[in-house]
Amino acid sequence: MAVELRKASSLVLRKPQRLAGFLAAALLAGCSALPSSGPTKLEITGQDATTPGNFTIIELTAAVASSLQTRTLPTFRGSFGDSRPAPDQRIGTGDSLSVTLWEAAAGGLFSAPAVNGLSPGSRTALIPEQVVTRDGSITVPYAGRIRVSGLRPQDVERAIVTRLEGKAIQPQALVTVTRNFSNTVTVTGEVTNGAVVPLNVKGQRIMEVIAMAGGVRGAAHETFVVVTRGNRSVQVPIQRILANPTENIFSRPGDVITLVRAPLTYTAVGATGANAVIPFGQVALTLEEAIGKAGGLLDFRADPEGVYVLRYEPVALARKMLNDPQALPGQHGVTPIVYRINMRDANSLFLARNFQMLDKDILYVANAPLNEVQKVFALINTLASPAITARSLAR
Repeated sequence: MAVELRKASSLVLRKPQRLAGFLAAALLAGCSALPSSGPTKLEITGQDATTPGNFTIIELTAAVASSLQTRTLPTFRGSFGDSRPAPDQRIGTGDSLSVTLWEAAAGGLFSAPAVNGLSPGSRTALIPEQVVTRDGSITVPYAGRIRVSGLRPQDVERAIVTRLEGKAIQPQALVTVTRNFSNTVTVTGEVTNGAVVPLNVKGQRIMEVIAMAGGVRGAAHETFVVVTRGNRSVQVPIQRILANPTENIFSRPGDVITLVRAPLTYTAVGATGANAVIPFGQVALTLEEAIGKAGGLLDFRADPEGVYVLRYEPVALARKMLNDPQALPGQHGVTPIVYRINMRDANSLFLARNFQMLDKDILYVANAPLNEVQKVFALINTLASPAITARSLAR
């Protein structure tokens, strides 16, 4: 029996020995055949950034962090200005108007006749409410069709009085907009109640209009406000409006305000405590906070010199950071950039606090070189253990 066990152990041992030799050769060749969560630091820095479609590596320094802070963000004030509405609103198609007429004495077109020289009767006439038609007009008895679209109520009053002169006794007119549909803002999306909100002559700012529609339905840090005015749309986080009152601009007739729920996220991969898509949980997130949310660097795996943030940057901004006017890889005005930060340097902790993460960034932490060696020896030990056990039993 002992002889048979020794034979079996010899056969089993020879295969792991050959496999161990193969693994050792793989180690010398760069361990490229070993399982890994991603490229090592050497594999990343060895990429050829001049090849179209590849990326550019930028070391994160104080100068680079300062350049990134000059990034231009879309703003409502910069895009649309903040001019107050006109002091008098204009009448438009679809508005409803009420017209009241007065005469100075009895016996005219709109008053009761005098009786025995006395006339306690009414000297006014109320014309039923009318909707401004597509041609922009309303009808006033004895004055005919009057074009009102684009005019102020006082302009319409003068036009009616002019038409009635010589027909009525010292006529006077009062025009009131009873239903305002042309000076409105449409509010939709993540609001409690989507609505068409009428604007008054005081003027309503964006946040006032949103409040009139019931307020924000979702979390503020996940909500963006999109203002569409004419053929232009601008999107701004609602928290930026709350933090900067100058962004709370006046709404204009015809604006469409859409509240969009769009949680900001980044992806953490590699030697971090959690490999996942992680929400910001706030509008602004620094690299320092992003590393903390991802569980930090794994002490037994991570290469502190191989911490990277991957994103697409505008070509103009990348050239400014590189101080190089040469062409960069990429298309449509953006280029792939890999920011590298050396966490072995204590100053990098302060740089990480000043580096702002953007939506859909990738945070990648490379494995330490020694970790690849440990994988080899662990694999050799795993494959050789059955042979060692068989030899022990044979003895």
